[in-house]
Amino acid sequence: MRKNKKTEIKKELRVTGASYRDGYTLHLVFSDGVERDVDFTKALLAFAKGSYGKYKEMQYFKQFKIENGNVVWGRDWDLIFPVDDLYKGRISC
Repeated sequence: MRKNKKTEIKKELRVTGASYRDGYTLHLVFSDGVERDVDFTKALLAFAKGSYGKYKEMQYFKQFKIENGNVVWGRDWDLIFPVDDLYKGRISC
């Protein structure tokens, strides 16, 4: 049975799994089954400033979690990056 492209529902891409690799690299698993290692080094240097600079310290960097299909740091999502960028394996800075 052929599906009509107009009736197909595009599913939202989500992060479904994440594990620490080394340095500032996480291994991410996406809702479509794709897996990739993402290095957050440049993004942390560009975005983790002021009170968010603590995420450059390894003990805080490793405290990431998955919420609502994204990788986040902090109780109030102090750091969060676009899922599309994570999927591509590079974060725009």
